[in-house]
Amino acid sequence: MAPLNRNQRVKARGLLGLLCAVVCLPLAAEAPVTEGSKDYTLWYRNYDNPAIYTLVELAFKKTPEYGGFRLIRSEELSQGRALRELASNNSTLVDIANVATSPDRESALTPIPIPVDGGLLGFRVCLVLPENLRKFHGITGIEDLYSRNIRIGQGAHWPDTPILESNGVSVITHTRYEILFGMLKNRRFECFARGISEVMFEMEREDAKGLVIEPTLLLAYPMPSYLFVAPADHETAQRIQLGLERAIRDGSFAIYLKQSFGESVASLNLNRRTVIALKNPNLTDDSEYVARRILDNLKRRIDYLTDDQ
Repeated sequence: MAPLNRNQRVKARGLLGLLCAVVCLPLAAEAPVTEGSKDYTLWYRNYDNPAIYTLVELAFKKTPEYGGFRLIRSEELSQGRALRELASNNSTLVDIANVATSPDRESALTPIPIPVDGGLLGFRVCLVLPENLRKFHGITGIEDLYSRNIRIGQGAHWPDTPILESNGVSVITHTRYEILFGMLKNRRFECFARGISEVMFEMEREDAKGLVIEPTLLLAYPMPSYLFVAPADHETAQRIQLGLERAIRDGSFAIYLKQSFGESVASLNLNRRTVIALKNPNLTDDSEYVARRILDNLKRRIDYLTDDQ
């Protein structure tokens, strides 16, 4: 099968328009189930995240003509290691990973260019120590982050790191996601910036015990989060993209967004937060288009996700 080409990425733009508008159409008939089953290894952080696991499972359920499937939890690989394994084209450790996109990642891997969380990953709140909350009182812009010497913790391989650094923010990094919680508790930095689509799930982690979500700020930068597979794994890429396309068109993607993120978005009071907008200079043209649509539709998405919460 051929890899996703530019025409297919342009097609995904049109589907993103459906996603941004949150159009829910009547459920469409799905293709008949065929024989055969295959195991797919999902990066452990995505497997452990109920929202991402549910979305990958949804995409596979929407494409039964490809055969049966089973999702397997990968070893606990760092993000950088997981992406290197995928790029090798012959890894036995991981088949699918959801991470924020970047030009290097889109070049080295095969992206499925549909934001898995409707574009929420680029909107971030701070996990902080309770005694540091006063440092954030009255912040109105990025200059206040500079003047108050607020450092932000991030993964060494995450695209957020160069975004924050390019905006002049002081960033402290580590290669292991789990270690960053302890670094925050040990005052190595003041803010662990977490996506609004993931932070409520993370607050249930044992290593987040004793931390709180800072209630007044929202860091915002365009950064779509995609599912990625190995560069030669065209069948898996096409299966996932087809499954997501079907989910967008029949309305089940919109239902997934609301069920997975609606309560979190409502509880974070996004409409009452001070937005600090940051630039992301590290996007391809296609992902820049996707990201701008996300930013333009932020209020509509928040209103939809918080309706009836």
